[in-house]
Amino acid sequence: MMSRATLIVKNGRVMTMDPRFPSAEAVAVQGERIIAIGETAAILKLAGPGCRVIDARGATVLPGLIESHLHLLMGGNELVHLQLLETHGPVALRDALLDYAATNPHEKVLMGQGCDYVIYDRGLTRHDLDAILSDRPVLLTAADHHTAWANTCALDMAGLLHGKTLSAGNEIVMADDGMATGELREFEAFAPILALTGQARLAAGIATGEDPEPTPTHAQMLEDLEPMARGLSYCAQYGFTSLVNMDGNRYTLLLLAELRRQGRLTARVRVPFHYRPHRDPADLAEASALSQEFNDNWLSSGFVKLFMDGVVDSETAVMLDDYPASPGWRGAPLHSAERFSEVAVEADRRGLQIAVHAIGDGAVRRVLDGYEAARAANGARDARHRIEHIELINRADIPRLEEMGVVASVQPVHAPGAMDFPLMPTLDKIHRHRWRDAYLCRDLAQAGVHVTLASDWPVTDINPFRGIQAAMTRPTYDGAGDQRLSLHDALAGYTSGGAYAEHTDDQKGMLRQGYLGDLVILSGDIEATPVEEISAMTAAYTICGGRVVWEAS
Repeated sequence: MMSRATLIVKNGRVMTMDPRFPSAEAVAVQGERIIAIGETAAILKLAGPGCRVIDARGATVLPGLIESHLHLLMGGNELVHLQLLETHGPVALRDALLDYAATNPHEKVLMGQGCDYVIYDRGLTRHDLDAILSDRPVLLTAADHHTAWANTCALDMAGLLHGKTLSAGNEIVMADDGMATGELREFEAFAPILALTGQARLAAGIATGEDPEPTPTHAQMLEDLEPMARGLSYCAQYGFTSLVNMDGNRYTLLLLAELRRQGRLTARVRVPFHYRPHRDPADLAEASALSQEFNDNWLSSGFVKLFMDGVVDSETAVMLDDYPASPGWRGAPLHSAERFSEVAVEADRRGLQIAVHAIGDGAVRRVLDGYEAARAANGARDARHRIEHIELINRADIPRLEEMGVVASVQPVHAPGAMDFPLMPTLDKIHRHRWRDAYLCRDLAQAGVHVTLASDWPVTDINPFRGIQAAMTRPTYDGAGDQRLSLHDALAGYTSGGAYAEHTDDQKGMLRQGYLGDLVILSGDIEATPVEEISAMTAAYTICGGRVVWEAS
């Protein structure tokens, strides 16, 4: 007897992303799985008792979108902070900060996100912030979350005003008078101020990769569920049914597991073992344990995340050549070549996937060398190790990505001029003759490299429709090739490419019989929408595991 559907989507322009059956009109789901795809009339015959039928009204229906690189708990928490991405100039900053302070009189630290590196046409200092607000601690974080600026009150309360010894790659920038300027580079530098908020446990997943100490109480855990739930709800609004978190610890997974128990988990989430420089390769036994404890299609681990460098704007990205304005400086890698190779060999031996933040071409090469060492030690396998961002690459290293099957996890929204980030000062930090090697998308794909697209939220706007438009319209830099993607390739980056990157292409990323019932119905027909209008599209329905988790009003 034919299975009876519990949910049907009809009258859609279904883009299955399945090359064997690329388009259809309707999809039938029973429970959590797709049971049929085809014409509306035929699919409606499968409706069972109580089947919910959703009329797509000619709008695009896609596989549930996959956000391949985000920071879920951090993003959910920051939704209630001061948002500065659209704030430009000292006057606008002053007005925004004072208004936020007035409406949040009880906040322990006034937190702002998305501050421009050159909002004062130069670097911010504590004195600039003191002139706006001196009697309450203030911490403003750059959009990339690799640099922050604090006022004197915050620095003094956190014990940073006179500096502090930090591990390599982290810096409290000091003035000639021996006092901190207010600029804090990388997570370790501004973690003591985050601790003042009383929410250090929320940052533990990215700051240390270890579980919060002391162990959160039951009441604290219930409190921490809310920013996580807020982040999940925010993602559902944009059609995301799968999320690959890029920081975390066991506590992150426990929060998600509790939301699942409560029926509030609205997406499938992968959480890594976050390997920070203070760790030892033997600690990877913890990664294996996480992978065994969380290993179903809703909550899983199975991979290790590392940072190899910082970002271009603060000159903490690791380059093969000196920075144009800083002779002799190429950035400081967070892991030595020897130690990273050791970690890569051990993680690979354990069957774990590896994902490494590497922005500069020097960092990319070091990561590839480590992956090569792992392959030599353990033998070739379908590991699908990843490099996150790849904002600059030496052309000689592109074939190595393809040959070793390394996945390029890139963020089209990061490319200067593509969306929210201006061309400068970023491009000024890269030698002009290297612009041809920066922020590649098309060249990587044409070289046979598997590419997945993502936002890096909350570093940038999570909106995938803005991301798709950015991938299709980004500027071509002087002397560089055209890196724009087609609509199909951009959509693949958020669907089938994302599934491939997380080893789940046998069950999602396409609409296919037997695959998971993860779908998104858009607000219109994306193929008929002018490219400059795609960013205005929305998700009308988000369906995860056959359940509607978001419905536009």
